Amino acid sequence: MAKKTTLTQNTLVKFYMDYVLEHNHAPKSIYTFAKSNGFEEADFYQFFANFEVLESTIFSLFFTNTLETLESSKDYPTYDSRNQLLSFYFTFFENLTANRSYVVYALNESSNQLENLKKLKGLRSKFLNYIDQLDIEVLQIKNKQLEQIKDSVVQETYWIQLMLTLKFWLDDTSTSFEKTDIFIEKSINASFDLINISPLKSFVDFGKFLIKEKISMN
Repeated sequence: MAKKTTLTQNTLVKFYMDYVLEHNHAPKSIYTFAKSNGFEEADFYQFFANFEVLESTIFSLFFTNTLETLESSKDYPTYDSRNQLLSFYFTFFENLTANRSYVVYALNESSNQLENLKKLKGLRSKFLNYIDQLDIEVLQIKNKQLEQIKDSVVQETYWIQLMLTLKFWLDDTSTSFEKTDIFIEKSINASFDLINISPLKSFVDFGKFLIKEKISMN
């Protein structure tokens, strides 16, 4: 009989990551995985329905750990949305780097890239919610349906940006992934400059002024 082990979600995640890195493949079954780590198979299902859910949770935990680190800082809440997102990126990729061997394995396990991307489902949900809460300033549209579409476009744009950064990091061979740090800073700044509404507001205000003055003169 397997020796009883006190389990938590984090314990199972550690067991799983250690297993795939030591064997270069996922466990063949939950039974053998449980037996090799000294707990009962039934205990596994208290936390995860299967390995696929566990794999998705791993990337969610990278996000959660990142946010907990940021929120423990007294300075983070004082940052504007641009610097909060920059802080998120730098901290998130520090977490990925600390677990790079697993991340590289997980995102290259299958020859079908869509299968690999399924592991990011939980991360995607949390990240999109995070972007929504950042209160990134964009042009306001006085139409409820168009406003919802705009919000969705903003979220998807930043998700694509995260995926592009992840791909760059996976391919980065520079010391301490210095090029990824540069990529992060330049891409985040570029995205915020692109959606910066201040110049557009100036044109709108100028247009209103011209219309008002033309009416006054007439």
